[in-house]
Amino acid sequence: MTPHEAVRVAEAKGLDLVEVSPTANPPVCRIMDYGKYKFMEAKREHAARAKQKNIVVKEVKFRPRTDDHDFDFKVKHILRFLEEGDKVKVVVMFRGREVVHRDIGYRIIEDVLTRIGEKCIVEKPAGIDGRDMHAIIIPRPVEQIKKEKPKTTKSPAPNSGEPGSEEEGAKVAGSI
Repeated sequence: MTPHEAVRVAEAKGLDLVEVSPTANPPVCRIMDYGKYKFMEAKREHAARAKQKNIVVKEVKFRPRTDDHDFDFKVKHILRFLEEGDKVKVVVMFRGREVVHRDIGYRIIEDVLTRIGEKCIVEKPAGIDGRDMHAIIIPRPVEQIKKEKPKTTKSPAPNSGEPGSEEEGAKVAGSI
């Protein structure tokens, strides 16, 4: 079909002539309602964005001379972040000549990991980058255990021993 014919057919139908593949030989065009097409594309993109989950990385910084109470406090924060479903970046910052004692940094990160070991998975083990030592941990996936409901047995009404009175006993018990 010639381009002039295609434009005429599109105008006759009240639609647009849209070039789909300009690099093909011959170029490929489609007759469609372009405004509706753009609207549906935007709607699909919005739905895809709504279903996406944002991954948040929380950072908790330690120093080689972090006190025990501060250490415990920061570990509690890490546990809270993991329960909220966020990744946590554990950082040990070194200043001055502290960078020589990398073993202290490894010990601090190992101590953090032993305290929260059941609740996390190590995504990136401890490694040094410049003057900082980093480890990234993610929350352990929660496996939901299906609880089976205990089966209740119907017992006859306390006053009657008749076979048809179970339903009546249930009605009385439900109205109390």
